[in-house]
Amino acid sequence: MAKSKHNVANNIRRLRFDADEMTQKQLAELVGITRQTIVAIEKAHYSPSLEVAFLIARAFNVPLDEVFSFEFKPD
Repeated sequence: MAKSKHNVANNIRRLRFDADEMTQKQLAELVGITRQTIVAIEKAHYSPSLEVAFLIARAFNVPLDEVFSFEFKPD
């Protein structure tokens, strides 16, 4: 199977820094997921469910599109 040519990018690291340097563990606890999941999302190794994406945005009190963006790379 060919590698995907799209990516869900995110600004989680910057948002955590802007939120008094919130740790990945603190964000994970606010959202109700593991720190390891936050790490994977932040590194763009894992795309969160819509529910988790909205919960992350809510944790920062910002719109969803300020946290996540979809990058499509056409052939």
